[in-house]
Amino acid sequence: MCGIVGAVAKRDVLPILIDGLQRLEYRGYDSAGVAVLQKDGHVARLRTVGKVARLREALVETPTAGLLGIAHTRWATHGVPSERNAHPHISRDGIAIVHNGIIENHEELRADLAARGYVFTSETDTEVIAHRVHFHLASQPDLFDAVQATVRELHGAYALAVLSEKDPDTIVLARAGCPVVVGLGDGENFVASDVAALLPVTKRFQFLEEGDVAAIHRNSVRIVDAAGRTVERPVRESELSADAVEKGEFPHYMLKEIHEQPRAVAQTLEERVAGGKLLEAAFGPTATEVLRRTEAVQIVACGTSWHAGSVARYFIEQICRLPCWIDIASEFRYRNPVVPPNTLFVSISQSGETADTLAALRLAKQTGYLSTLAICNVPESSLVRESELVMLTRAGPEIGVASTKAFTTQLAALGMLVIALGKHRGMDREREHNLVGRLIEIPRLIEETLALDPVVRKLAEKFVDKHHALFLGRGALAPIAAEGALKLKEISYIHAEAYPAGELKHGPLALVDADMPVITVAPNNDLLEKLKSNLQEVRARGGELYVFADPGSGISSSDGVHVITMPKHVSYFQAPAVYTIPLQLLAYHVATMRGTDVDQPRNLAKSVTVE
Repeated sequence: MCGIVGAVAKRDVLPILIDGLQRLEYRGYDSAGVAVLQKDGHVARLRTVGKVARLREALVETPTAGLLGIAHTRWATHGVPSERNAHPHISRDGIAIVHNGIIENHEELRADLAARGYVFTSETDTEVIAHRVHFHLASQPDLFDAVQATVRELHGAYALAVLSEKDPDTIVLARAGCPVVVGLGDGENFVASDVAALLPVTKRFQFLEEGDVAAIHRNSVRIVDAAGRTVERPVRESELSADAVEKGEFPHYMLKEIHEQPRAVAQTLEERVAGGKLLEAAFGPTATEVLRRTEAVQIVACGTSWHAGSVARYFIEQICRLPCWIDIASEFRYRNPVVPPNTLFVSISQSGETADTLAALRLAKQTGYLSTLAICNVPESSLVRESELVMLTRAGPEIGVASTKAFTTQLAALGMLVIALGKHRGMDREREHNLVGRLIEIPRLIEETLALDPVVRKLAEKFVDKHHALFLGRGALAPIAAEGALKLKEISYIHAEAYPAGELKHGPLALVDADMPVITVAPNNDLLEKLKSNLQEVRARGGELYVFADPGSGISSSDGVHVITMPKHVSYFQAPAVYTIPLQLLAYHVATMRGTDVDQPRNLAKSVTVE
């Protein structure tokens, strides 16, 4: 949810820290701060409210430098966005800490520390950790040991980076439930919550596992696991380039990522389908046996990923004839689910670090599921490492908070899962060949749809002054309507709802009037005639319709009906990925016209690593 950067080197690390924060700003932008150990042996700290640019400006007015430092960009959980609540937090004797996550027993620890004379200057749970480290240093003067003693007392999720004036060559890390990586350099080493922060300075990374504590020095890294044993975590070479997280010629990351979708979907399919066949080994070496035994599917996800899973549910039931359930991860954990025999557990997450989805996976592994499959965009993520089967999407870094290419690549991955399951449920060779062919055509269809950008931009002008919007779809397009509503509300701050169109008469129709636009996705499928009837219900109440329609739908523009013609020959299997594109463009253009922050909308962050 927040971003951590740290470095220990023989050069001034401040430029590395600030550049790293800039690259992590999508993870949180309520406030930012930095702490460096100066040449005089004292910690200098600077914090500002707002984005990293304000911290950069403040450093011009208050210059500092150091060979060791930590920095943080925050998305508020405990305590309002303010300078006093911004990280790093400092305790006595120059102990500084940055922290991602939530400490659930912070109130109990705070009370104990206050009774011991510690004074708190913030409302955060993080300051509790800083003081607790100082408290343990009194009995075990090594910083590494003090951090180990501290994390044994913490309940919750955390990624920590700690430095101390008394240990001027060391950053100590700890991880439980939140990602943190070590970047390896030549005579210098780095830390971050995401590899993207460090790509300009290194491509070599070690990923801490659950319960790890690590000491980072200039020339060495020491890692101890949850059992206290010294361990070696594998060194991985990142294939990402530093410019993969740059906007290039686009004014916003979101627009760049919308236009990257044809390539991203093609890359997700590449080497996994060939000669009209799906190579199901792409899911893992044991995939064939697991898929053969699968008799039901449980999907768990959050937000946009939940919409992708909801689309997959339609196809798994219709094509594979398997029972399928889709749950929001934060609810799944608390409903004590009944697990039918041979049920495959599928978790979907862009980052692979979504706290609720990870917790659901860990519960599933204890609950008798046949196997676990992760669909994820980050190969080094916790979700991937902890799942038995994996289908990696290949969207590349997605920086815009409102997910676009991660969503369509998830749909492509789930389409492959449908085919893989169908092969073991009686799908013949001709049907497999047909569905694989439809998947391969999706990048071209997305490219054709992106050509509608000028039309959608013009359409967006009609939404600028609106306060509410209603999105409608049927069948596998109902989740696409929900995704469209989510995009619009996320970045334009227009209240938007989505309903299966057949539900109109069961309540939402009461809201329809000339001031609330109704946006509909209308592919030419077996539910089209039903959808047309629902649209007539809207027009009869004076509602203004905006319909993204197949050219063969028979829906034409008229008074109060605005039709945007989509590419022709889009099959039911392709329609979710194709029809989501104009809804992304609509949300983007409405937001830019309203002057909102497209890439970093208020109150939201990209990677939700807390409950």
